[in-house]
This record gives sequence, C-alpha cells and structure tokens, in this order.
Amino acid sequence: MLSEATSYVSTADSLAERFEQAFVAKPRIFRAPGRVNLIGEHTDYNDGFVMPSAIGFYTWIAASSRSDKILHVRSEEFRETLDLSLQDLAGPPRRHWSDFVRGVAALLLEAGYTVGGTNLIIEGQVPIGAGLSSSASLEVATALALLSGSQRDADPLELAKLCQRAEHEFVGTRCGIMDQFIAVFGQVDHALMLDCRSLQAESLVIPHDAKLVICNSMVKHDLASGEYNRRRADCEAGVGILKRSLPHVLALRDVTPKQLETHRSELPEIVYRRCRHVTTENQRVLDAAGALRSGNLEQFGQLMYESHRSLRDDYEVSCRELDLLVEIASQYKGVYGSRMTGGGFGGCTITLVESSEAKGFQEKLSTGYREATNITPAIYVCSAAQGAGEWSANE
Repeated sequence: MLSEATSYVSTADSLAERFEQAFVAKPRIFRAPGRVNLIGEHTDYNDGFVMPSAIGFYTWIAASSRSDKILHVRSEEFRETLDLSLQDLAGPPRRHWSDFVRGVAALLLEAGYTVGGTNLIIEGQVPIGAGLSSSASLEVATALALLSGSQRDADPLELAKLCQRAEHEFVGTRCGIMDQFIAVFGQVDHALMLDCRSLQAESLVIPHDAKLVICNSMVKHDLASGEYNRRRADCEAGVGILKRSLPHVLALRDVTPKQLETHRSELPEIVYRRCRHVTTENQRVLDAAGALRSGNLEQFGQLMYESHRSLRDDYEVSCRELDLLVEIASQYKGVYGSRMTGGGFGGCTITLVESSEAKGFQEKLSTGYREATNITPAIYVCSAAQGAGEWSANE
C-alpha cells in the first residue's frame, strides 16, 4: 500500500504531466485539504466553537498564466472544460461547480488582487457530498492558484474569509468560516479549536495512539441544502426572541444552556430544540478541548456520542444510516467515540479509535453496515494533515 507521501508525489507528477501535454507549459501546483470536524457541528454560523482537523484528501490545481482575460478551467472530476471571462464574473448562483471558481476570482479582483488569464486543471480528491468540505477545499486551492501571478501576498485569514464570501454570494450556501479556516490553517497531527467569532484558534495535539476513522455512508438525502438554511433561520429566530430578555445576545454563542432553559417558554418548541443543540454543543467543544489537553480520550469520546444524540434529536440533521454507523461503532473494542460529521442528512461519521484497533475496526464497521443496509461504505483511516499551500516535490 502506498504511503500518503508517495501518493501525493504521484498525484502531483501525473497532474503536471497532463497539464504540460494540454498547454505546453510547466505549471505551478497548489492544493487545499478537506476536513473532518471532530466536534462542534452547526455552531460555526452561530459564532460558536468548532474543532476541525484537515485530512489528507486534497483538491489539486495545476496553473499557468495566459495572455488574455480568460480563465480556462478543466475539471477532471466532472470531465468538463469551460472558459470564464474575468470581465464577466458577476451574477447569481448558476448551480454549477464553476460557481466556486467564478466567485473566488470575482472577489479576489474586488479585493484589489491582480488576477490575470490563467489555465487551470482541477483534480478533486475530496469526496463530494460526504460532509468533508470539498467546496472549501476547491475555493482555497483556486484562490492560491489564481494568486500565483499576483504581486501582492495574501493574508491567510483574509483568504479564508474571501473564500467564505464566495460560497455565500456565488454558490448560495450561507456557510460558517470553519471549513475555509481549517483548509488554510490545518496542521499535521493537530486539531484546531476555533472560536468562530474572534477567529482565535488553539492547536491541540491528537495523540499518536488514536486514529480518525471516517466512514462515508454513501447516502445523501435530497433535502440537505434547504434544511441547512432552515436550521440557520431557526437559530436566528431564537436569537431574535431571546434578545428581548437578554439584550447582550448577538448570537447563540452568547446564550448558556441555563439561560436557554430559563427562557424556554418564550420559544416555539422547534426553535427551542435547535437552540438547545447549539448551546450545549458549544459547551461540549470547550470540554473536548480540555479532554485533549489532558490526553483524556475516553472523555473526548463520550462527548462525541453526546454530540451525535443532540444532532439526531434536537437539530434533526442525522438519518437512519448515520445513526446505524454510530451504533455499530459503539459496540467495538478500542472505540472512544463516534458521531456524524458535516451538515447531515447523509455523508460521514467520524470515529476516534485506538491506533492498534483501527484496521480491525474498519473491517468490522464495513461488514456490519453492509449487512444492515446492502450498502458498501467507503472508510478511511486518517491522521490530521497539513493545510493549503503550493506543492513542492521536496515535501
């Protein structure tokens, strides 16, 4: 089996070779990772706390300049090539993968960066629709590639914010900052506890005797995108009501679980349950950070299970397949904890497993899920990976 480092070299070499054949030019190559969120789901757009880790699945982009004002973009994943004029990038979402590229280019220009005509070949390795942030990976890799000819260095935090705006304005998804932030700032063998209001982050070591096992349920229910925006609206409704009694509240980040219970009668039941998830989840992230600082993986795992139950019962973004994966995982030796990760309604679970048990667990989880659903899951045993940057063969 190839090591991650060997696999990356092979990917970069293959991409460079295809680019040179297509454009008779030597490209620069950029990459940005997907992510898994260990705990802290649907808290980021409520100014709360999250704890993501970058993972070793990347969007790779080979790029070289051209003399006109055209972005000539080829997606290997979608087997599609198109031209985007740098003079005609405005407009609403087109419901097409190129919206990510169009949006990033438009906002870079708006921010005063030099973006010239560019040939781009995109190779995405982050599974789409699995809750592993393929979108932010594409946005950040695109930004780095388009900035390769700019005379101005990009501030990493500004870059993350710009990519978030691109998803809001050109894709139509009102995402929080977590995905873009971890794509830029991810570190090998570390999770980041991010305060989504201040954007202060604490790097937390994930012990070497633990592995991250990501299981793709291979299902994605159609209601996901609409329900995501509906949940966000429920949270905003809760804030609006709570502000009447608690004037300091700007977001659910400012509400403690105790305060929420005090004012429960003022809220519609469904809004109350959405708010209960967010307020308790924020506390779970803070507790999980303490568990990692002290190396208490048992406590961390229990918080993961609590998070899943809250997402299932209060936020109602889980589904039968995700619940089944968590239930199966809880039965096996060496498992600290498991939960759904990502927006929900399908996608992936994340399980924290003793390193020595990870391979056996992978096989058992796959067998158990397949027997129950007739679906073969995709399962990845991972460690935390490095954030975005230009690829160098010396890595």
